[in-house]
Formats: sequence, structure tokens, C-alpha cells
Amino acid sequence: MSCTGSWEFQPTLFTVFTGFQGCDLPEQSTVHVVLPPPGSGRCSDLALQHRLGRGVDSLTRLDLTASRLPTTSTGLAVILETDDDQRAREEPEHTEPRPHSSFYVYCKSVCRAIQPGKLRVRCRACKQGTLTLSRGPSCWDDVLLPERIHGVCQSEGCLGRVAEFYLKCAAHPTSDDDTSVALDLVMPNVRDVPCIACTDIMSPVLVSQCPDRHVICLDCFHMYCVTRLNERQFIHHPDVGYSLPCAAGCPDSLITELHHFRALGDEQYERYQQYAAEECLLQMGGVLCPAPGCGAGLLPEEDKRMIQCLLSNGLGCGFVFCRDCKEGFHEGECHVRSSPVSGGALQGYVVDEEAALQARWEQASQETIDETTRPCPHCKVPVEKSGGCMHMVCPRAQCKFEWCWICRVEWNRECMGNHWFG
Repeated sequence: MSCTGSWEFQPTLFTVFTGFQGCDLPEQSTVHVVLPPPGSGRCSDLALQHRLGRGVDSLTRLDLTASRLPTTSTGLAVILETDDDQRAREEPEHTEPRPHSSFYVYCKSVCRAIQPGKLRVRCRACKQGTLTLSRGPSCWDDVLLPERIHGVCQSEGCLGRVAEFYLKCAAHPTSDDDTSVALDLVMPNVRDVPCIACTDIMSPVLVSQCPDRHVICLDCFHMYCVTRLNERQFIHHPDVGYSLPCAAGCPDSLITELHHFRALGDEQYERYQQYAAEECLLQMGGVLCPAPGCGAGLLPEEDKRMIQCLLSNGLGCGFVFCRDCKEGFHEGECHVRSSPVSGGALQGYVVDEEAALQARWEQASQETIDETTRPCPHCKVPVEKSGGCMHMVCPRAQCKFEWCWICRVEWNRECMGNHWFG
């Protein structure tokens, strides 16, 4: 089974939302809405059913201006026990929400650093945050790949049917246009997997895309990147760009979102961009001026041996050199110079084999006994989760309480933004 994570959107709530669009409210404002008696919004529900050609209960309905999201989801949950005494306990447990973010971003504006992120969704057509979704996201592909999740926009006059997910930095207030880059490999170390390099249990960590999903803490990832940058051992891939594989050297594990290398810091990242541009030039058949202090990129004619580094717009040095040996230009054969033996060219960053065995994200989930059952916060019935998103609905017919698997409180906007899936 999979968790559909559906929410009920009230038409009255949408009317209130549109009335507040012109107000200058902070992003985290809480708007309290008094709804009319049940049944008064029936016509709107019937109209929406007719528009969609199916029942409204099959849709995920979101109003991102609300601090609590009422729902009608069936969720991914099964009752493991049916003890009558346990079912009789109807008093809700007052559990304080535990701050936990499954999402991390690179904040481009204020922080210029890796920070926890907040997941948001809007209509791709009108960019409004009131949207009816066919289902909630359950993985990064649902968020990062276009047109994975559809729905119906509730904005007046908008016929948008595609959901657009985006992330914001959670470290400071943001405007509507202030979005951040999703770092899908950075996540909280909820499985307590030791780092492949230092073997410490740290959080957050970067989980590689290799089959073993090797884990490395962000400090060691920074050192790994700096070491490989100093050795100029980054790999230029025609589709990905200038990237690195898993620290253990696993095949087919190149990092595809290059903003992860922002972990280098501003100064080292500038050097990374310079080396990336140089490598791209070399892949195109260009050369770099060998004169000390120059290094200008040149694209000479394919069969031309004599190359001059022309002075232009403050670049270039005028040096004339041989394309083959990179020495000053000369007639005749090049003088071959033996290169120094460098057996340790790739030994600047070494991963211990035993540490690599311990630092496997997927293996940790298999070897540890995960908590797969938790009591409903409202009626205490044990509920089992076997996949899907974090939005749970108590399967007991008399309860149907909707809660967050991680925080164990009523499902709310903070849970949706921090750990809708993961």
C-alpha cells in the first residue's frame, strides 16, 4: 500500500484565503477561520466533483495559509491490536512537536550556506499556493521532476493542473520569490550511520547515490572535495558537469546536483568553477596558456602547432608556445622530459574498507530493528507504517485522527514543510 496523504480543502477557507491575498502578512502567520455549519458548502463540493469527474475524497486539498490541515485521508495504516481497553482511551496525548527537517537546501540569498529547508507547493500556472492535489509527494522524484503530480487550481479563472514544488530556507523569513536549491543527498542521520571517513555519527550527512548509499558527514565531505580539487581529480561529465563520485570510489555514483559542492565554501567554490571551466575548454580541444601567472583559455585551430596567447580585454600575456610540449615555440621535434613518478596521485583522500562497510545507509536500515508501529496519539491504537509519506490517519473507524508519524501530533503545515516524506 502507499500513503496517499490526502487533505480536505473547504471552499469557505479558500474564500477567506483570497480575501487575505492583498494583506502584507509574514509567511508564518496563523489565520483562524470560523467555518459555517456542515452542509452549507455542499454545492461547491458537487460542482468540483462534476469538474473532476470523480469524488472529492480522492483528492489532496491544500490551503497553505492554514496552520492546521483538516483531512479525510485513509492513509497508510493498519490496526495491529484490537484490545477494547486500549480503544477506550480516547483522551489525546499532549505531545510537543519535535523540530525535525528532512529537507536541506543551499540558501542563495541571505545565508549562502547549507541550511534546513521548508517544502512548499503551488500551481505552476498562476504560482498561487491554493491547490487541489491528486496525491502527496512520497519521494524526491515527485518534487524535482516536472509534471509528476497533478491536480486542480482553486484560484479564480486559473485552469492550472500541474503542481510545482519548491523549497525555502528555514533559517530566516523569505519572500515569495526567495527560493533555495534542493540538496536531495543531504539528510538527517536518523539511522545513526557512521561517517565513511571519520567514523563518527554526525547529522546531517550526505548519502551517496551508489548502490550501498555510503554516508559521509558534511565536514568530511568538505575535506574530500578540497582534496580532490587540489589534485584536480574532479570528473567532467558531458551531461552532469564537473563532479565527484562517492568517496569510496563506487562506479556510477556522480553527484548530479552540483550545488552540493557549495559545501566547499565561497573561496574554494570559485576555484571549483574555474577548474570546471578549464576542464570544459580542454574537452572542447582548447589549451591553457602555460606561462606562469597566466593560464588563459585558448581555442586554436585544430592543426596549428604554434599558439600565441593574445592580449585582449585585459586577458592573455602574449606568450608564444608549442601546442605539443607547452614550451616556448620551437622548430623541429619537442624535447621529451620525463615526468616525475607520482604513485600517490590519488592517495590524498583514502577511505578505510572497514569504515566503508559500516557507512552504508541501506544496510543500516536492514540490520537495525526499525520502529514500524506507533500508537495513534488520539486513541492509542498501535498503527503500522510500511511506506509512503509521513501523513498518517488512524485506521480505527471511530477515531480517524490525522497525525504526523515523526512528530506524533496532529498533521499540520510545519510537518508538511519539514518532512512530508523522507
